[in-house]
Amino acid sequence: MSGVRAQQKQKTRQALIEAAFNQLSADHSFSNLSLREVAREAGIAPTSFYRHFKDMNELGLTMVDEAGLTLRQLMRQARRRIASGGSIITTSVVTFMEFIDNSSNQFRLLLRERSGTSKAFRAAVAREIKHFILELAHYLESETPCDATHAYIQAEAMVTLVFNAGAEALDIEGQQRDELVERVIWQLRYITRGASKYVRDGNKE
Repeated sequence: MSGVRAQQKQKTRQALIEAAFNQLSADHSFSNLSLREVAREAGIAPTSFYRHFKDMNELGLTMVDEAGLTLRQLMRQARRRIASGGSIITTSVVTFMEFIDNSSNQFRLLLRERSGTSKAFRAAVAREIKHFILELAHYLESETPCDATHAYIQAEAMVTLVFNAGAEALDIEGQQRDELVERVIWQLRYITRGASKYVRDGNKE
């Protein structure tokens, strides 16, 4: 019986997270959400919210964690696709753009709270981006001549570039989106080729 209750509690907790994500939009940020609205969309009484989260801030921090995890899982899938054949840069950029299309509100949350007014939220987003950079750095270290330090620097540059492009991609579509993707692919190629040449030349400027 306790197992069933635990499953139901987890199901309701997830419903609250999804309800909050559903209410985000280009014009509606997390700070605009109300506990009552989120609870109503999740199908529970507002007072029941506190059985799952201490307050809206705890819900928001959980959403940041979930958004970051979703993105990292997608990029891991992309790397598996690369292993079976395909361009690392093209596949990664296309996968990232798919994340923005399919989970635009999750990306909006990361984007907005990255420079938001809440120190706790900024730290949570920075932590998720750091995880993302580290995973890419480990991949680059294992697949390229770069050592750990230079792999991290390269990964950081690539993630920064892609996140900035993602912000632009939210507001465009069609040919403009295609042109953005192509531009980002070339920019990433410049970074990776520059890094490879730097290593080959013995780290000489």
